[in-house]
Amino acid sequence: MPLSQTLKLAVRFSLREMRGGLSGFLIFLACIALGVAAIGGVNSVAQAITAGVANQGQTLLGGDLRFQLNQRDATPDERGFVDRLGAVSHSASMRSMARLEDGSDQSLVEAKAVDDAYPLYGALETEPQLSRQDLFGEKSGVFGAVAPDLLFDRLNLKIGDRLKLGSATFELRARLTSEPDAVSDGFGFAPRLLVSTEGLAASGLIQPGSLVEHAYKIRLPAGASEADIKAIQDQAAADFPQAGWSIRTRSNAAPALSSNIERFSQFLTLVGLTALVVGGVGVANAVRAYLDGKRGVIATFKSLGASGGFVFAVYLVQILLIAGLGIVLGLILGALMPFAASAALQSVIPVPAEGGFYPGALAMAALFGLLVTLAFALLPLGRARDVPATALFREMGFESRGFPRLPYVAAAVSIALALAALAILFSGDPRIASIFVGATVVSFLVLRLVGALVQWIAKRSPRVRSVALRLAIGNIHRPGALTPSVVLSLGLGLTLLVTLALIDGNLRRQISGSLPERAPNFFFVDIQNSDVDAFSALVGGQTPQGTLVKVPMLRGRVMALNGVDVEKVKVPAEGAWVLRGDRGLTYDDRQPSNATLTEGSWWPQNYAGEPLVSFSAEEGKEIGLKLGDTVTVNVLGRNVTARIANFRQVEWETMGINFVMVFSPNTFAGAPHGWLATLTEKNASAADDARLLNAVTRAFPAVTTVRVKDALDIVNRLVAQLGTAIRAAAGVALIASVLVLAGALAAGNRARIHDAVVLKTLGATRRTLIAAFSLEYMLIGLATAVFALAAGGVAAWFVVARIMTLPSHFMPEVAVATIGFALVITVGIGLAGTWRVLGHKAAPVLRNL
Repeated sequence: MPLSQTLKLAVRFSLREMRGGLSGFLIFLACIALGVAAIGGVNSVAQAITAGVANQGQTLLGGDLRFQLNQRDATPDERGFVDRLGAVSHSASMRSMARLEDGSDQSLVEAKAVDDAYPLYGALETEPQLSRQDLFGEKSGVFGAVAPDLLFDRLNLKIGDRLKLGSATFELRARLTSEPDAVSDGFGFAPRLLVSTEGLAASGLIQPGSLVEHAYKIRLPAGASEADIKAIQDQAAADFPQAGWSIRTRSNAAPALSSNIERFSQFLTLVGLTALVVGGVGVANAVRAYLDGKRGVIATFKSLGASGGFVFAVYLVQILLIAGLGIVLGLILGALMPFAASAALQSVIPVPAEGGFYPGALAMAALFGLLVTLAFALLPLGRARDVPATALFREMGFESRGFPRLPYVAAAVSIALALAALAILFSGDPRIASIFVGATVVSFLVLRLVGALVQWIAKRSPRVRSVALRLAIGNIHRPGALTPSVVLSLGLGLTLLVTLALIDGNLRRQISGSLPERAPNFFFVDIQNSDVDAFSALVGGQTPQGTLVKVPMLRGRVMALNGVDVEKVKVPAEGAWVLRGDRGLTYDDRQPSNATLTEGSWWPQNYAGEPLVSFSAEEGKEIGLKLGDTVTVNVLGRNVTARIANFRQVEWETMGINFVMVFSPNTFAGAPHGWLATLTEKNASAADDARLLNAVTRAFPAVTTVRVKDALDIVNRLVAQLGTAIRAAAGVALIASVLVLAGALAAGNRARIHDAVVLKTLGATRRTLIAAFSLEYMLIGLATAVFALAAGGVAAWFVVARIMTLPSHFMPEVAVATIGFALVITVGIGLAGTWRVLGHKAAPVLRNL
């Protein structure tokens, strides 16, 4: 018979057999739909947010182009170049302390001064909505200001109240409800305080060396293309090679947000793929159970002359049709996620997700779903092809071990390799994706070995007197036992959950426990050169037992490595952060007390030769630097090139004063700068901290004071939000594991019915059988939980200790919760399925013996 006719006949028989419904395939459908929905939904939401950023690029950036300078205003020539491009809005941002008029309380704020042209795009929304003059204008020597609810609540303020910023007084005239370009300014640790440029100038906060960011946003003439914008960027680089400004365009309005969304979506995609792969085990179980119930039909086909290939085609078509239904259900759920996320994420991400249909993300999810189905269904289908009709009529055939013919094994392996390759290809970080794929493969192999080991131990365990326990041990290692399927299905989900729980727990412990013990009480920023001695005297008088550490501080941007523009240097993702944006810089003629040199030597005191720099060893290695290489940084509009004299070990987790680069003092001779200081006083109470904060703010209003505990509280909340999202994603994989577990137990029900009937005929009571099944599920669940704890502990240690370079601790509470959860799930689902088995009538089964 020609191949086309064979396929047509196979499709006809498949459709006829499926008239009986999808009984036995509900878990199959759920597993495929869940994994496809997770992958398609996550990537659709990511693309929706990215589309929102792209479509609102001008509003989010505040212009078509944004030129940013640190610690200095634009020169007349630079400002002239910018003004010629189009309408310009100038804003200046800095952290400072806002305090009540009577000095009784204060708060760190992100002060932002805007001019009359602001905003060029979008709208500044306040409550009440007032004109710019009414919001920010000067009235009787008092300037206006706008702030969000957070600042009002923090200082117990109301509209019309006044506060001090630097040496100027401001009246809060409205509440800030929407700042159109806030996302392009990056994440802030403090509430916004919006003022006018005149008001900020009157505050006296902008002094030589102050850490202030000047942004010049340009609205280009209508019709300006991306090519025009690129030409402007090139012209700016050619005309002002030492400007050191950061130029951003409307197509890249929020690079940090876009990058974080991309990374998080990649992670969630891998978690979704884990759920899909775990679901693949459910596919294999469902296919095997389905074919087991079709033994008579398959035997009839073969007795009437049907070839093994025809039988394979009939049931492959059925599996693909059912998988297609699961994929469609998953795609529908995934397509709806952007619409649900647009409302749910509004309070978390200040960019509206563009609800819509994203075929690329959904097509990738559908492809993954199809490949997983084929990879896990081919082996049981291949076994069905080669089982003889006589074995099927004797109620045998599908519980036999071994592999099907080589072509089926090769096809399954090839599809699995294609699945792994696509996972790596679609990932933005191939290295992480490769580690994930490798870990998944290793986990499958190890879990198979764990299942085999549990069966081996059970088979060789000594004979026990308890009948129920003896039956349980026998069920663990008998032919066709559930042990391999249960260990494999539940093991992956539990391992992922343990890994994420331990990572989250270690981060929380670091932030709320050991980190505050090592961290200083306060950071003081923008201490002027003329005020350093007076500031030190004040702090010393307020905290005589405290330790004050002071260093000079500038801001600079890395422009070139060994004379090559950093834009043209390929740097691994781990070290790329050093080359992005501006970095804090310092100088020192002596080796800092907290610095341990790993290579090279420190320069001598009063060194006056070629500018030298000490580079952080870990970051330098990640970037690919070595002793003798040169680094060019732009500071205050001047490019300075220094040669690497040494590398030093930096312990960032101490939260002390640490810099990636420490220069020789002659590098920045004559450059205006401020000072950075830390204060450590372990015995200080909250009242002592408040008294010191108040004293510093009153005496030095231009000094920005950051209480480390407040910053850690903010970070802790962010980690908590991130942890919740990650645990929710891991929950998808765990749900898939539970579904697969239920499917594995359902697949073994035929054998359970046979065993239960025979044992009851021989005198076993229902209580004995329930005890036996409970002990069986408990032992398997315990073995799976022990593996998950070991594997998850190792994975979490690798991430925390090796990637995050933080102290790693194993947490007993996670171990107890994991074991308890595993036992409840295995015993609960096992008994739920077994209860129906125990009530099965004996006669129909005994007649077939």
